[in-house]
Amino acid sequence: MPTIAIIGAGPGMGLAIARTFGSRGFDVALISRTKEKLQTLVGQLGQEGITAEAFTADVLDRPSLTAALDAVKARFGGIDVLEYSPAPHSPVPGLTMAAPSEATVDNLQPQIEYIFYGAITAAQAVLPAMREAGAGTLLFTTGGGSVDPIPMLGNVNAPAAALRNWVINLDKELAGSGVHAAHVAIGVWIGEGFPTATSEEIAPLYWDLHENRDRSEAVFTA
Repeated sequence: MPTIAIIGAGPGMGLAIARTFGSRGFDVALISRTKEKLQTLVGQLGQEGITAEAFTADVLDRPSLTAALDAVKARFGGIDVLEYSPAPHSPVPGLTMAAPSEATVDNLQPQIEYIFYGAITAAQAVLPAMREAGAGTLLFTTGGGSVDPIPMLGNVNAPAAALRNWVINLDKELAGSGVHAAHVAIGVWIGEGFPTATSEEIAPLYWDLHENRDRSEAVFTA
């Protein structure tokens, strides 16, 4: 069975991506900070016939993230698809929003750690084995502000744009290796309140990027 590891797994996009891949024969490793919440998702997926397991890690604690991915590899025998999308609505100490003119080293650094450095750490944990196997997919998610920035998210959009740049460049480097990297920019609201799209509408994009491997970016807009 192939395995997908979903970092930042939650009841929204994470669960939808898990279902999208799990219904197509993938085992699912769910990674986030809270084991109890993950176990709920594991139970839901299990009722749908999808094999899933929970692994705890904090993307701001890079050794814990690497350890969790090592545990996934030990449990499932490898990781065929990595998806990185730590939920931006999660309350994380130090993560605040600031306009571009209000961006400082202090309010940028936590966002860089959370969005960009966590993604690179995850990739480094799985990429060597993928290259050796000549197969694998690396998927990274940001908000639409990585492509079309929003003033109120000045310090969030900047590291997201850095991640986008790095992912597209990584895919160029990996050309011909059998490993594919792609970025998904979600330019709609899918949380509580007045959602303009559902996770279930967006999740098929991830399967398309994995299966067709013909582009390094997908932008979802309403």
